[in-house]
Amino acid sequence: MIGMTTTPRHQHHTRLFKVLLILVLTAFASTAFVSPLFAEDTAPSSTPTADASTGTPSGVGMQAASAVATILYFPFKAAFAIGGGIVGGLAYAFSGGSEQTAKNIWVPSIYGTYIITPDHLKGDKPVRFLGVPAEPTRDSLDSSSPEPAPVPLEPIR
Repeated sequence: MIGMTTTPRHQHHTRLFKVLLILVLTAFASTAFVSPLFAEDTAPSSTPTADASTGTPSGVGMQAASAVATILYFPFKAAFAIGGGIVGGLAYAFSGGSEQTAKNIWVPSIYGTYIITPDHLKGDKPVRFLGVPAEPTRDSLDSSSPEPAPVPLEPIR
């Protein structure tokens, strides 16, 4: 043991272990700190409901399962979103500044589900790896100007 030296392979595995540990801890911390930001505001009710957050054994189990699922799912979704952001930026640059081209890449890659909740595990809410565009509101439909009609081409004489 005194004469043992650390091999490059051992150093590589140690470094890889540290990186994976940081990624797992980051994913876990993101579920603890980011999920309240996405929580829906609901009116307080006077009667307790039997959902996953009541502290029942099945509710605690569902929350633990959703935390584990998020830890496994989040790194893949985050990597996909970062890649989509980069590719969308390149598409914007190479298409001559076409925002629609970039959005066609950004929306599916950046939008979507990042955190798995008990509602996702129960099937009450879909898990959307690929994001869908938000529904246009009435105001945005009224304020947007319609695209101009194409100019008819005249025949060459």
